[in-house]
Amino acid sequence: MSTTTTPEPARIGLVSISDRASSGVYEDKGLPALRGWLQDALKNPITFEERLIPDEQDGISATLIALVDAGCDLVLTTGGTGPALRDVTPEATLAVAHKELPGFGEQMRQISLRFVPTAILSRQTAVVRGRCLIVNLPGQPKAIQETLEGLKDAQGQSLVPGIFAAVPYCIDLIGGPYLETVDSVCAAFRPKSARRPASA
Repeated sequence: MSTTTTPEPARIGLVSISDRASSGVYEDKGLPALRGWLQDALKNPITFEERLIPDEQDGISATLIALVDAGCDLVLTTGGTGPALRDVTPEATLAVAHKELPGFGEQMRQISLRFVPTAILSRQTAVVRGRCLIVNLPGQPKAIQETLEGLKDAQGQSLVPGIFAAVPYCIDLIGGPYLETVDSVCAAFRPKSARRPASA
């Protein structure tokens, strides 16, 4: 007799960090890009907590702490990861970290280096705070998709894995909900011992 399960709900924080967008100089594109990709990639019912804030280190750190305290299982930031003087997202993120996961930033740079040599200037990173994974993503919607999803050839075969393939298992390990992905967008990787029957 087969049993079907319902995907667990997840709470995800989305933070777009931009002086100009937060002050209304131009429309923010980071939050819609993040939300849209996650809605396509995850089967879980998601509650989003969205914030649009300026490039201020203390404010970024306070926002991340507040989202973790509000019960977010995952927080994705976009913007503020370059070498410019106002780019302080990695510093703000590391300041609230309990553990650093540098492999995320390494893989994001590998993906971006396929397109531009200036990818080495990117300082994206990921950390764990409590039971929440926080990941710094690039600022452009196209780059957000590429780093989350990875790169595929014309036949749809993976050329470079995206970072999101590792996110569900990471969240398993830190005590969060079981995230289920839509394989055609981004297939999550888990060891066989950590896999559950797919939900309907």
